[in-house]
Amino acid sequence: MAAAAGRGTGGDAGGAHGRAVGSGRALALLLVITGAAGLLAAWVITIDKFKLLENPNFVPGCSLNPVVSCGNIMKSAQASAFGFPNPILGLVAYGMVICAGVSLLTGVGFPRWYWLTFNAGMLFGIGFCTWLQFQSFYRINSLCLWCCLAWVATIIMFWYVTSFNVRNDFLPAPEWLKVFLAEFTWVLPVLHIGVIGMLILTRWWDFWTR
Repeated sequence: MAAAAGRGTGGDAGGAHGRAVGSGRALALLLVITGAAGLLAAWVITIDKFKLLENPNFVPGCSLNPVVSCGNIMKSAQASAFGFPNPILGLVAYGMVICAGVSLLTGVGFPRWYWLTFNAGMLFGIGFCTWLQFQSFYRINSLCLWCCLAWVATIIMFWYVTSFNVRNDFLPAPEWLKVFLAEFTWVLPVLHIGVIGMLILTRWWDFWTR
């Protein structure tokens, strides 16, 4: 899976800089699946946000206890970091990921600038998710399950697209890293998600163990 998802179909890596390059089927499917997961999360949060605006006493279905409380997240200032509800940004961004994945499945290739721009957008997504995680864990003191789904989807797509760009020489990297990513790209999202899981576990250790 890692090798297939990280390998382009555009021939030699050096020549790929000047022409359109497609991905393997595995990466295309991964983008469709993770994009759909993120879009689902953004859609549900958006609907619940509108319901909360209509009725301040509305309790989202994922508000299960004092820690897992989507309502607390939605009512926070951080939930509208750019002046509008964050999930609206997700609706656009994850929709674009799905479109890219579907295009790749049909055999469409993209030039180097597109892949790098795509990767830069995901880097912004990872940075924004990291900021939201910090705010959620240590400022709002609550978790949103749908947010967690969006975080996981973003992490997975980011690392696999980054791996693709490294292996196709779109991003400079030493040869040993390319060899590693050929088989072990999966290690990076697993470690990333694992760190977040440990932060959640330690942050609310007393709550989980009482």
